[in-house]
Amino acid sequence: MVGSIVLTLALAFSVISMVMYFLNYRGYKNTLNYGRIAYHAMAVFVIVASAILWYAILTHQYQYKYVYSYSNNALSGFHLASSFWGGQEGSFMLWLLLTSIVGIILQSYTSKRGDLEPRVMAVFTLATSFLLVMVSPWFKNPFEFIWAVPQFLKIEHLNSNFFELPFMQSFFFTDQSSNQGFIRIDSEFVSLLKSSGVSLNQFIIDGKGLNPQLLNFWMQIHPPILFVGFSMATVPFAFAIAALMKNDYKDWIKQAFPWVLAGMGILGLGIMLGGYWAYEMLGWGGYWAWDPVENSSLIPWLVGVAGIHTLLVQRKSQAKGGIGKYAKTNLILCILTYVLVLYSTFLTRSGVLGDASVHSFVDPGMIIYLFLVLFIGTFTLLGFGMIAYRWRTLSEKIEESDGLLSRELALFTAMIVLSASAIIVFVGTSAPIFGQSVDTFFYNEMHLPLAIIIMFLNGLSLLIKWKKSNTSEVIKKATYSAVGAILFTLGLIIFGNVSDIMIMLLSIATAFALFVNIDIAVKIVKGNMKMLGAYVSHIGIALFILGVIGSAVYSEEVDIDLVKNNPNEAFGYEMTFTEIFPIENNTKWAFNVDVTKGNSEHKMTPVMYMSDFNNSLVREPAILSLLTTDIYLSPLSYEEGKQTQQTGHNHISLQKGNSTEFEGAKITFTRFNLGEKTMQAMSEGNDFQMGAVLTIENDGQTEEVELVRKVTGGEVSFSSFESEKMNLKIELENLTAGNVEIALSPLNGTETEQVHTAESNEVLTVTASIKPFINLVWIGVAVMVIGFIVATSRRLKESLIKS
Repeated sequence: MVGSIVLTLALAFSVISMVMYFLNYRGYKNTLNYGRIAYHAMAVFVIVASAILWYAILTHQYQYKYVYSYSNNALSGFHLASSFWGGQEGSFMLWLLLTSIVGIILQSYTSKRGDLEPRVMAVFTLATSFLLVMVSPWFKNPFEFIWAVPQFLKIEHLNSNFFELPFMQSFFFTDQSSNQGFIRIDSEFVSLLKSSGVSLNQFIIDGKGLNPQLLNFWMQIHPPILFVGFSMATVPFAFAIAALMKNDYKDWIKQAFPWVLAGMGILGLGIMLGGYWAYEMLGWGGYWAWDPVENSSLIPWLVGVAGIHTLLVQRKSQAKGGIGKYAKTNLILCILTYVLVLYSTFLTRSGVLGDASVHSFVDPGMIIYLFLVLFIGTFTLLGFGMIAYRWRTLSEKIEESDGLLSRELALFTAMIVLSASAIIVFVGTSAPIFGQSVDTFFYNEMHLPLAIIIMFLNGLSLLIKWKKSNTSEVIKKATYSAVGAILFTLGLIIFGNVSDIMIMLLSIATAFALFVNIDIAVKIVKGNMKMLGAYVSHIGIALFILGVIGSAVYSEEVDIDLVKNNPNEAFGYEMTFTEIFPIENNTKWAFNVDVTKGNSEHKMTPVMYMSDFNNSLVREPAILSLLTTDIYLSPLSYEEGKQTQQTGHNHISLQKGNSTEFEGAKITFTRFNLGEKTMQAMSEGNDFQMGAVLTIENDGQTEEVELVRKVTGGEVSFSSFESEKMNLKIELENLTAGNVEIALSPLNGTETEQVHTAESNEVLTVTASIKPFINLVWIGVAVMVIGFIVATSRRLKESLIKS
């Protein structure tokens, strides 16, 4: 009750602050201090409400529905604290809290820059007012009591000492399918409980807890950082509207620029921290799956980064007076960045992606759905309505004296390419709303040429001058970097077996951008270090792209059975499952796998356990990070209780495109071979055959073979392959539409093969994968963020300089 009252007061002060600031903008001079006082009062109340919620979580106040739904007694301190943002209500509360704090900094910032404060803060408090309505008692209130809407609570979460109360049987229910007991908690039950001298918090002694996949360090810091980025996206929007309100576009660029840089740097970091969480926890071996909710955060980042490039051009072109080039473009991009943040919120929290994304929240109800639409609609109409209203004054004629080889054109082109990327992701992400779905192949194929262009522009734009450049001079500057990029790519082709022409072009463009930026950064270090920001960020992006090429394009994966104490080989590493042991008070099972190659020995420990949260099997992968690669083991299953006979064979299951290694030979499942009438014969029950084409590489020799599954008269037969040169025998065991199952053995051991019963009958099945140069992804993100920080520091100082 206290928390709800505090949030209601915060909403009142937010509206008062908005009105007071707007009146000051309209000429009522004595309202400015009232606006400031009201805003700070609002921020204090939001902080107090957040502290109350944290206190309720940390002290297990399960009478609150939110606390019961997202925490329990078993959670440790940090995990318990992070349950603050485990659900919709708490994540909105986190967004509101961070936005309020950003607003305090913004109020101080704008108060030192002329008449900027009333216009910017009037718009900013409109955003805080909407967020406060969202967490108010009428919508997603984190302080709603658990009995406000009748709930059925499991009896294990309740104090059994009170089950003998006379009225209790009237509220007891049993699920016949699971034999699980529940007690209905509603206002009548609470009244009867209270009349018996028992408080609801005495009766409810445990909560549901968090989704086990959220019990991870990165999920403790990923949402706060992401929401700081969301909160800071409000500021460029407010600056753009403030410029339109005054119809003055001279100073808003330098005033907004530090906020755009800081906001996009933080948002980018937040997005990739989520990627690392997915890599470490979800077990599918990647960090970006083009999931609609992942994409929804990426879209505003792409638009914001696109805006950075044209903001630079407008800032530079203002030197001759006037509003500068691309004024409309920059206003649109700054407005769109925040509108797309709101759209991201709509996709994540409206329930429209419930069936399309693993990250989406459940359907919150029609009222919340409509309010989110109103939230987006209000800021969209305000932003684009103001641009339409001021359109004529934004059409200042500017002399076009730029050549084709100019930095202005290069930066504008970069903005177009980044915007094109945002449009592609936007279309694919929005497809589920209309009952459609987009495969990851769509995103990968569409972005590959865009990545080549943007990385080439990344390097070229730094070699050319503003206005015009001499072609021969540019070629001379680019020579060393271009030669280095070509040599680098040749090395990838020769030693990395790169054969895809698009990957070659991306490699050349990325290496070119990397060498150009390093060359300039080294020269700047000797002079003006405050200019380093852009070059450091570009170096980080280039490293990131190189990491993507290595880890995503040339990753290898194979499913293998690890029989206890029997070594198995994958990617040149020998893997031996040695033991299983309980961890975390016997709630989880860890599997020790020894990984050896040459003289190096490592231990990997994937984990599996049954989660009480959703009664499902949870698999936690193990990651071995080496200097140039990651070894990734994701557990699939564990079997015990059966004696197994070992025959010297390795039984392997391969998906198309994946490889395995055996006795020095690399075996790749290249493709299926289906005849024109195979599918028809299969459907009609007639005889047919289907083949699996394997590519075998050994001692510099490459051989392509086909293993056939044949059905004749209802009987199934499988072919095999033998090679004396390679001392290798491959037997086809099964072939389905998804993968091929083969048995591998040395040829010279097949005739005298001895069958014996294994001492251990325990089998751990894992998906093993190798991720070359994935460390460059994480290093690249860190370097990029450092660059954003340096650039923000420089532009912050410039924002104080009067034009």
